[in-house]
Amino acid sequence: MPGIFGFIQTAFWFLVVLTPIVFVHEFGHYWVARKNGIRVEVFSVGFGRELFGFTDKAGTRWKFSLIPFGGYVKMFGQSDIGPDDDGGPGISEADKRESFFYKSLGQKSAVVAAGPVANFIFAILIFAVMFTTVGQPFTPARISRVVEGSVAEAAGLQPGDIFLEVENRRIARFEEVQQLVRLHPNIEIDLIVERDGRPVNITLTPEERIEKDNQGNDLPIGILGVIRDGRPEFKRHNLLDGTWQAFRETGRMVSVTFTALGQMFAGERSASELGGPVRIAQMSGDAADAGLSTLVIFAAFLSVNLGLINLFPVPLLDGGHLLFYAYEAVFRKPLGPRAQDVGLKIGLALVLGLMVFATFNDLLRLPVVKQLVSLFS
Repeated sequence: MPGIFGFIQTAFWFLVVLTPIVFVHEFGHYWVARKNGIRVEVFSVGFGRELFGFTDKAGTRWKFSLIPFGGYVKMFGQSDIGPDDDGGPGISEADKRESFFYKSLGQKSAVVAAGPVANFIFAILIFAVMFTTVGQPFTPARISRVVEGSVAEAAGLQPGDIFLEVENRRIARFEEVQQLVRLHPNIEIDLIVERDGRPVNITLTPEERIEKDNQGNDLPIGILGVIRDGRPEFKRHNLLDGTWQAFRETGRMVSVTFTALGQMFAGERSASELGGPVRIAQMSGDAADAGLSTLVIFAAFLSVNLGLINLFPVPLLDGGHLLFYAYEAVFRKPLGPRAQDVGLKIGLALVLGLMVFATFNDLLRLPVVKQLVSLFS
């Protein structure tokens, strides 16, 4: 019974976190489409059979669908390749004015980009509200102690040093140092610290340490061996400073995500760390257990990642459509239907393959699967 209850609870928090993020993404597409005079036929959170919904005065069907992984906005005259039936021969001038296909390249690009942009704005708003109400972890980036025998000691770091940069990223808080160093176990990094008022360049390789996540999986992290004494500090910002810090935090999340992906492509980090829906659901439940603030920050993190993923230049994603539009802008003609069709099939294969791989990783993390694997190993 506790297992069933735990599953229901995890599924509940998964939907609580994911649904607003998907809604924000699709609303970005919807809002810009309507501002450009495009008729929106369907606004769906989820895929598959409709569970419930309504039709507004503009003729848009707003609905929640059975499969909650994502959503879509269907616009009049929209098709992946050329005009669909709504944009075919004989279309009236009135319909052309409301058709996605007959809008300018700039208007179509704005509609497509609006979804990811809405996710970034949503994350910034979350951080701004959090930083002006609850506060932001803001511990000064000054070293209090250096652990004896650590890589920090071997590299010459000293108490009183103030971190200025880690891997060419400006540092304002000790928390930023910790996060960047954790990403580089056994990977050489460059630091700049301030010592006696002067910048000092240091190169070192963080020691790898294995931590356990909340599901008991091994997680390699980088450790320097420096300590900041005292309890973590929280700084409550005014609206202007809080908004600026929200921009910085969102930009930092983007940078950290690209760093981790780059390490996977370079073979420095295991691709087994990629997670799918099951992993997101588990993390949503863990974040909810940790408190409302943690859950809200996790939602911001997911929103940033959803925006980033959709901007990848892969046909079928928003970034793939923007790539087609960029081609059209450069060569003054759209990519041929055959080439678009092949691109979309490749994009579909890539997206489905990534989903299967991530879900496979998720299943391997489940305790029951681990037990089954151990029986045959």
